[in-house]
Amino acid sequence: MEFNYNILVIDDDAFMRDACHQTLTKHSHNVILAKNGHDGMVLLEQWSFDLILLDLKMPGEDGLLVLAKIKDIDPEAIVVMISGHGSIETAVQAIKLGAFDFIAKPFTPDELLELVNRVLKSKQLTIENLYLKQRLKQELPTTEIISASGAMEKVKEMLAMVAPTDSTVLLQGESGTGKGLAARRIHELSKRRGHPFILVDCGSLVKTLFESELFGHVKGAFTGADATQVGKFEMAHGGTLFFDEISNINLEIQVKLLKAVEDKAISKVGDHKVVRVDARLISATNRNLTDAVASGLFRQDLFFRLNVVSILMPPLRDRKEDIPLLAKHFLKGYSRKQGKVIKGFSSNAMRALADYAWPGNVRELENTIERLVVFAQGDTINSEDLVYSNTAPSGPIAREPLRLKEVERLHIMKVLERTEGNKSEAARLLGIDRKTLRAKMKQYQIPSAPA
Repeated sequence: MEFNYNILVIDDDAFMRDACHQTLTKHSHNVILAKNGHDGMVLLEQWSFDLILLDLKMPGEDGLLVLAKIKDIDPEAIVVMISGHGSIETAVQAIKLGAFDFIAKPFTPDELLELVNRVLKSKQLTIENLYLKQRLKQELPTTEIISASGAMEKVKEMLAMVAPTDSTVLLQGESGTGKGLAARRIHELSKRRGHPFILVDCGSLVKTLFESELFGHVKGAFTGADATQVGKFEMAHGGTLFFDEISNINLEIQVKLLKAVEDKAISKVGDHKVVRVDARLISATNRNLTDAVASGLFRQDLFFRLNVVSILMPPLRDRKEDIPLLAKHFLKGYSRKQGKVIKGFSSNAMRALADYAWPGNVRELENTIERLVVFAQGDTINSEDLVYSNTAPSGPIAREPLRLKEVERLHIMKVLERTEGNKSEAARLLGIDRKTLRAKMKQYQIPSAPA
């Protein structure tokens, strides 16, 4: 997918304007034309441009005067002067006054494109540097979706089908079901994968700064705005903009977000100029947005805009066959991270993991496995380790608090594992006789093992 820019051409020569327009639009750029400096300044008051091609010699206000006016209203504007053979010295003077570069007439379409690409590469690199800084602040997991269940296979099929399109996607499901992972998967399978994937965490952003985070701001727009800032929309230009937990956006911002989605354009806080943006929107929510619309907490028109393609992420309790795969995947990753060699789970430990309801879904499972790895003493996660995992707020056997019988059951299972199923040795270690051990194994439905 080509990266397109917004370009203004100011030239009194109709042939030159048309030639620039044809050359640049063929390469997906948005081009607006002005026949003199006055018309150009009117457009600059309304729109923000990535590049301005400005003729040096024009009747009335010449290019140097127009350049000075442009730099006065936007010191960061990128201006390239179009000069004739007899005005190279003047073009050099223009560079001293703030022009980025110049191109001499006559020039070929390839020469124009080469110049435009070279000039705008610096702007693209600036945006990409902001994106990379954001990525460094996040530990983005792999986009591989670990699953064996029919429910998740259906989800993966839907992700693969919608990814190549530019359709807006709404991901719905409980917290921890992998909506963020699904959003990144869509991006990586899309034609926009070479451009930024920008996350907007609607649950953590300060509401008073939300508009600035989304749309950016100009220097002096508010107290503390010491420099012009690029917003998330501009950072996502050419790529994907992901709104996580979008139901947290207040109604005032919803209005501005709707306008940005409809117009594919935004204005920075403190500035009325329009900036065109091209970003695919993916949203996620753990709330029922239909109910939020009915209660007046979410705009219906915005909901319709976001809910073009809806994908429901199933909870982990409805795809229990995925639990062993996910547990082994997380165990491998966290064992490596902690520098431990842990081979796997005992059968009883895995059974306990599979039997748990996991209200926190995949995120809770991942956190539990990390905690188990941290506290593991041996090379296998067993039932006793699961008891220790209850030291944290949640875990696969957290019952708030654990029942004494459950602790006893897990302890018996642990001792049986340690004795490799030898009931006589297990009874001795437990301080009971074999008859009592057999009775407790029957009571707690502990699978029999060979003596």
